[in-house]
Amino acid sequence: MAIIINLDVMMAKRKIGLTELAKEVDITLANLSILKNNKAKAVRLSTLNAICKALQCQPGDILEYVEDKDCEKEQPP
Repeated sequence: MAIIINLDVMMAKRKIGLTELAKEVDITLANLSILKNNKAKAVRLSTLNAICKALQCQPGDILEYVEDKDCEKEQPP
């Protein structure tokens, strides 16, 4: 299973920069950058809520599930 974070896409659509969004969401630039660059292992629902509110979007606009081919091999038949 792979969850892709498309935060950079939504930020571009809304024409908002990293610094401005970080201030609005009240998150550090470093942590927002980790999310934006798809390096995060987890995201708090309160953070996701604040991002969605700031970008006026739905969680599904930011998060995307992509089937991981390696997971298919690990599952028993």
